[in-house]
Amino acid sequence: MRSIGRGVLPVLLTAVLTALTACGGGGSRPRPTASPSLDARTAAALHAVEQATTRAGSARIGSTTVMAGLLSTRSEGTLDWAGESTGTLTITYTGGSLAEPLRALGSTTMQARLLPDAYYARVGAEFARRIGGRHWIRYDYDDLAGLPGDSGSYLRDQLRNTAPVPPVKLLLASGDARAAGEETVAGRRTRHYTGTVDVASLAEGSLKKQLTDAGVRGEHIDLWVDDHDLIVKKTEKAAMTSGLMTQTATYGDYGVHVAVQRPPAADTEDFAQLMGTTGP
Repeated sequence: MRSIGRGVLPVLLTAVLTALTACGGGGSRPRPTASPSLDARTAAALHAVEQATTRAGSARIGSTTVMAGLLSTRSEGTLDWAGESTGTLTITYTGGSLAEPLRALGSTTMQARLLPDAYYARVGAEFARRIGGRHWIRYDYDDLAGLPGDSGSYLRDQLRNTAPVPPVKLLLASGDARAAGEETVAGRRTRHYTGTVDVASLAEGSLKKQLTDAGVRGEHIDLWVDDHDLIVKKTEKAAMTSGLMTQTATYGDYGVHVAVQRPPAADTEDFAQLMGTTGP
């Protein structure tokens, strides 16, 4: 096996997880009670969105993410969160400095598969050649939790629950959410909700801790919700320690059947194994 450098694998992990967190994730965050400053009508509407979206169980998604000058991605696929989260995504890395090592390894477009025990990423031909000819990397969720600091547990939680409700919970916790009128989005009549989250002002607890561990200092969130209380579109602009991150995601075909096939074992390499054998 040729050395690919320890720095490349974390880049690959970061790139895929950035795309996934744009679609949903973070379902382990506790459901906060609405701030006293949030009016009862808006709070009730957002709780209805949280419940309806969770109940729907699955959806077809599309998203774009830009992390300052570090990375930009475009993703599309299907996610299921009715039980243990599963899903398939096609992720295209469209720019940023973190995309350069992936481009050099022929991995500018990648397939991702989420299964209950692990997440799989298909790498490009050059990357595969350098890891013994195998085209899939398997990331065990428990291995992710063991990464240095608290970020590993946060990433594990992002993958284990893909329901797109974290922005709803953040608006409820912020106390700043408000209705912003009605708009037509993707041909559907929607209600628009908007608000700003100051992480420092959130009540102490796991919600605040997870955002802080992820490097989030504040977010501006916009949600567009249809007549069935389902999210049609969401945008997030997050101030992070690494710079500004902007995300836009669209959701449709709620309740879609999601079938995910495990990659062949003979064509799969384990992330922990690679981290133990790759060079500096």
